[in-house]
Amino acid sequence: MTVPIETVKTLRQSTGAGVLECKQVLEQVGGDLKRAEDILRQRGLASAIGRASRETREGLIDAYVHSGNRIGALIEVNCESDFVARTPEFRELVHNLAMQVAAMSPRYVDAEDVSDEEETPVGEVCLLEQPFIKDPSRTVRELIQETIARVGENIRIRQFSRFALGE
Repeated sequence: MTVPIETVKTLRQSTGAGVLECKQVLEQVGGDLKRAEDILRQRGLASAIGRASRETREGLIDAYVHSGNRIGALIEVNCESDFVARTPEFRELVHNLAMQVAAMSPRYVDAEDVSDEEETPVGEVCLLEQPFIKDPSRTVRELIQETIARVGENIRIRQFSRFALGE
């Protein structure tokens, strides 16, 4: 089956996969864009898991101050290369994560960091386990894994701080 180039472009834009891979998957599923997107997302998430052990020494620090200047957040997010750190997609991810910290007030990056005395549910206090503020159907961890799959590099949240007047 021949797949129209516009369909290949649409799939590439939504998944970040290569043109040839998009074309092959679309041919495999008979041009079904939704199924092709699901297949590519699954492949990307599998490759993201494989990248988890790779070292991250580059990245960005971003600040978010909420309107009214009463709440703010500072976050450091690392990746493997400065090339990825300079991409608009990575910059947007880091800014969204700073916004997440300001809005949801997590205390830990991951469940592994939680102390034994913590009584609040992990999903509320761990940044990676929280629902993403712009799309509550996904967690922050899923958002990062999808970005890892698209950019082809490991991404890690190193640290963050939240500031609020009176706290």
